[in-house]
Amino acid sequence: MPVVEAVVTVPVSPELAFAVSQTVAPVRYRWDPFVREQHFVDGATRPGRGVRTFTRSRHGLIMVSEYVSYAPPSHVGMKMVRGPWFFEMFAGGWRFAPGPEPDTTIATWRYNFRCRPAWLRPVADRLGRWLLGRDIRRRIAGYAAGCVDPTVLAAARSGYSSVDVPPGSPPTGPT
Repeated sequence: MPVVEAVVTVPVSPELAFAVSQTVAPVRYRWDPFVREQHFVDGATRPGRGVRTFTRSRHGLIMVSEYVSYAPPSHVGMKMVRGPWFFEMFAGGWRFAPGPEPDTTIATWRYNFRCRPAWLRPVADRLGRWLLGRDIRRRIAGYAAGCVDPTVLAAARSGYSSVDVPPGSPPTGPT
C-alpha cells in the first residue's frame, strides 16, 4: 500500500502545534493550502474520535473522513468514509513530538491509500504517490507558516475557535 510522508520542525510546543493542526474555518484557510472548504458534519462542533468532517480540496475533490484517533497533543488519525471514486481506501495520521530544542515540535504527517480499479494500481499508485507527496509537502509547509502566524496562533490558543479574520483574508502559507 503506498505511503506518503512529510516532516517539519516548528517553533512551538507540541500542545500548540497540535492545536494549530486542529484549527477550523476561517482560520484553517490561512495556513492550509489544500483545503478550500472544511467543516464538521452530523452536528459535531469539535474534533474527537468518531467525529466526521467534510472537506473540499483545492482540486475540487470531496471527501468525508472520520477521526479514528484523537490524542492531544501527540497524534490524530483519520480515515476516508466517502471520497473520490479512485480511492478504495485512504487514511492519514499526524504525529507531534517534542523537537530538539525547547518549545519546538517535530510534526510528521503520513498518508496511505489504495487506488482502484485493481488493474490500474501499478500506474495509479505511482501517480498517487507523486501527486499526494507534492500536496502533503505544500500542506505541511503551510502548516509551518501557520505555526508562526499570530492570527492562527491566537485561534489555536483559544481552543481552535474562530477569531476575527476578515472574509477573503488570504492564506499565509504557500499555495
